[in-house]
Amino acid sequence: MVPTTSGGSAVLDSATRELTRAVLLFSLSGRMRPDRSPLGALVDRYDFGRFEPHLRSSEQVLPVPVLTERAAPEDLHLPHGSHGLTLASVEITVVATPRGDTTLLLDCAFAGDTEPAALAAWLADTCFERERIRLGDRPLLDVLNERLALPAPLALGQNVHQLVFPGGRLLRELLAAGIDGPTGRPALLNALVYRGRLPAHHDRDLDATTPPNLRDHGLTLSAHGRGVSVQAGWAPHVENSLTLVALGMISALAALQRTRLTAFETMRANERVTTDSPYEVRSLISRLSAGVNELQLDLAFGVEAYVDSLLIPEMLMEGFQSSLRDALGIRDSLDNSARMVERLTSVISARSAALDAELAERDDRRARTVSGLVAAATLIALPPTLLLTFFGVNGTDVDAGHSILDLRHYGAAYTLAWLPFVVLVVIGYLRLRRVSRRSGTFLSPPDGGRTAPVPPPRPASGS
Repeated sequence: MVPTTSGGSAVLDSATRELTRAVLLFSLSGRMRPDRSPLGALVDRYDFGRFEPHLRSSEQVLPVPVLTERAAPEDLHLPHGSHGLTLASVEITVVATPRGDTTLLLDCAFAGDTEPAALAAWLADTCFERERIRLGDRPLLDVLNERLALPAPLALGQNVHQLVFPGGRLLRELLAAGIDGPTGRPALLNALVYRGRLPAHHDRDLDATTPPNLRDHGLTLSAHGRGVSVQAGWAPHVENSLTLVALGMISALAALQRTRLTAFETMRANERVTTDSPYEVRSLISRLSAGVNELQLDLAFGVEAYVDSLLIPEMLMEGFQSSLRDALGIRDSLDNSARMVERLTSVISARSAALDAELAERDDRRARTVSGLVAAATLIALPPTLLLTFFGVNGTDVDAGHSILDLRHYGAAYTLAWLPFVVLVVIGYLRLRRVSRRSGTFLSPPDGGRTAPVPPPRPASGS
């Protein structure tokens, strides 16, 4: 069913806008759980039009707003000024995924026309100098951390994606026909996609100047690289949906990078720690296993949930999602990270199996030692038994003036009776200690330092 307005006319996916809009996505380091956020869901705060039913069904995996603030446009200061552009509105939003990955959104609308060169410089400033963006007289991140009041402050991460929705004259220039020469539309798009850092081409060969991932539908146009997307001619609900797709990709990329670093830390912990205590080894293996389980959950619900087409199963969104996913290299990174986690799981399982085998062997040796000691004790118990029987039966041979407990009179007899027991106890104690210590260091590599074999890598998907 096609969404309609109150007047009954169809709501199209294409539209024109007068003001250029730029949505900046910054990944944040640090994690926070969006439990019971009073701000509601993203679906309730933005217009997603005909895509809303899909997002309602996937609401449990969507990022959740944890902070929203509408700032005065004149309060947002860039390190190198406004580049001649005037902001009409600024909305700041911090969202967190169910796995705790956080992203900062700056939704900016410009007043009046936006010159491509000025807009490219503005994009470069907000990307490469983002740590120096200020809100009022304070760094933007300091203001947000004060609002959020988290135990550990958030910091800007490595990943940035900027979506530009041209308006006014810039939109008309991008959608105008007959400007496909080297100095026309390709030059405008390249200036924006590369943030003005790529020299302009004056080559007649259009293949050399074609912007990356260009899709021209006539009334709409899309082009994007790793860090900038230019989406022209779309209706607001499509713009919001494209922003959500890019948000999921940035969040997934940040989760992948965090997972990779955590996997390396787990590997180092497995290599560094050595102990002779089986209980400490078992505790270490339990901690490593719990960490690997968290890595698997991060890959499943922090990455895979945002990189497939189930989030918004529409061709319009799938095309942008697939193209951006390939540009960011998320699929290959996901496969490599999954193999790393799989190998970590195999190594930890091998450590656990080796520990169980070592403990079983030690318990078996201890049981055999105790059984031998019990048998020896049974044999050695015969002399004292006969001695006590002698005292009880042969009363005429016992000195009536001395008690059978008189060690000074019967010391030699008692020494002969108890000495074997003392010797047995000492030997048994020494053998039990030897059995306990024979296992050595449970985490040391076998065979004189050679590492445990690692399973061969899985073949890449599709090969």
